[in-house]
Amino acid sequence: MSASHMPASAGEAARPLAVVTGASSGIGLELAKLCAQAGHDLLLAADRPLEPAKRELAAAGANVDAVQADLATHEGVERVVQATGGRPVAVLCANAGHGLGDAFLDQDIRAVRHVIDTNITGTVELLQSIGRQMRDAHQGRILVTGSIAGYQPGAYHAVYNGTKAFVDSFTVALREELKDSGVSVTLLMPGATETRFFERAGMQDTKIGQSEKDDPASVAKTGFEAMMRGDADVVHGLQNKLMTAASDVMPASVTAHQHARMAKPGTGKE
Repeated sequence: MSASHMPASAGEAARPLAVVTGASSGIGLELAKLCAQAGHDLLLAADRPLEPAKRELAAAGANVDAVQADLATHEGVERVVQATGGRPVAVLCANAGHGLGDAFLDQDIRAVRHVIDTNITGTVELLQSIGRQMRDAHQGRILVTGSIAGYQPGAYHAVYNGTKAFVDSFTVALREELKDSGVSVTLLMPGATETRFFERAGMQDTKIGQSEKDDPASVAKTGFEAMMRGDADVVHGLQNKLMTAASDVMPASVTAHQHARMAKPGTGKE
């Protein structure tokens, strides 16, 4: 029996369970650390190896289980849900997601589908499955990692930005539906963050890929604290807040052009 599925010993209160997706590194791993510090057992999920993250968290005293699964698939989401072992989920950090650089017409459609199915389909399916459990229990906290990218037409990153526009909108709508249920829903909107995101998206030669980025621990702290307060949404960082405010008033064609200057292949320093 894995550590996070162990029953509490006699006289020991059961620790609440936190499920964190995209937890192998970056924002997800930092969210898992914060959940552990707050007294939660952990179920980590990602489509990348999780053993290093599991060892790091266990060494810090957390009770950790991990499931390597492709959350772009129904089977992957089901594996995560089944791995809870029927335990109530107190916190769900739906953080899994990835991008894909280059011009849309030059992208492999299978890679395009994987971005859509990870960022949208898998996220929605996991939120419905665990969200129903929380609603039935009249308690729970959900943190969804959206992005300020949802505010901008993302030329040369069009599919990712489109998926985050969906996630941002969907999360706020879900919060409204659950407002009287005892379940809180919070949207975290980071900007460019120092993770493996741009490497995985093949954007190392772009201006945004080579730019200075936010610290994932700081981003996670912003989101975690907002979730614990029950806030509706939070944008991390003053610069990102200014960017979202500007995107609200600027024509979409202008923001798309600005994005292209940052994300087009070859715009980075040689």
